[in-house]
Amino acid sequence: MVPFFVQIKCQLGKSYEVADALANAEIASEIYSTAGEFDLLVKFYVDPETDIGHFVNQQVQTIPGIQDTLTIITFKAF
Repeated sequence: MVPFFVQIKCQLGKSYEVADALANAEIASEIYSTAGEFDLLVKFYVDPETDIGHFVNQQVQTIPGIQDTLTIITFKAF
């Protein structure tokens, strides 16, 4: 499995709804609320054959209440 993170900026007042939608969709490994420019930090795992760009575009960005995303692809965990 390939891990990656997505920082999510939600529409005002929608952070909890977006987090619940991600949890209910069962596509995220971990979901954290954060302070700063983004509201949520979400960890995902996908199969090596999965196109991460398409996954984010089709599975994440389509969730109502999401305003913007920033995808972080990782290389190695220490």
